[in-house]
Amino acid sequence: MEQARQTRVHRWLLLIVAAVFVWSAIRPASYAVWALEVAPALIGLAMVIALYRRFPLTTMSYVIIAMLAILMLIGGHYIYSKVPFFNWIKEAFHFERNHYDRFGHFLKGTFAIVLREIVLRKTLLPRGAWLFTIVTSMSLAIAALYEIIEWLVSMISKGGKASKDFLGTQGDIWDTQWDMLCTLSGTLVALWLLAKWHDRQLVRLDQSHS
Repeated sequence: MEQARQTRVHRWLLLIVAAVFVWSAIRPASYAVWALEVAPALIGLAMVIALYRRFPLTTMSYVIIAMLAILMLIGGHYIYSKVPFFNWIKEAFHFERNHYDRFGHFLKGTFAIVLREIVLRKTLLPRGAWLFTIVTSMSLAIAALYEIIEWLVSMISKGGKASKDFLGTQGDIWDTQWDMLCTLSGTLVALWLLAKWHDRQLVRLDQSHS
């Protein structure tokens, strides 16, 4: 019964992401930027769907994955530096930049919960300081890899408009460092606030598949 209920929730998450994907693909600000921003989300979703029966995750992990996919779909549609609501925040609070990108990197830190789940289920590493440290390091490594990919895209395209929009530095020479700090902050908050809840979901997952 519990497994059936969880499956319905997972299907609804997939339907919501699919609906946002369709909306995102309709007349985005730039199809080139849209393709660059959306590609990681589609690759990730394809992997999750392919592994759904062989390696099902907790609902918390699926919610985080869906949230991050939607985040990238919205950013791809508008371009991260031009998301309307964050433009309004920029004007209302007299910020120097649109902070959707920073907000997105903070939320990407929540992916640490998914990493935590994989480490706990696929290795013998126990809960504790080492798990916290290793998962945090993995989260930062993924964030760094994404920054390297952004840099490579910019180099390959020789600084074209699409690559500049994809980078989204908005003139800040420390943008990469800020992005990494935001991801680290999101990672720490997610691990501190969600770990115990996540553990309860892992127990239920084990019971439903035993």
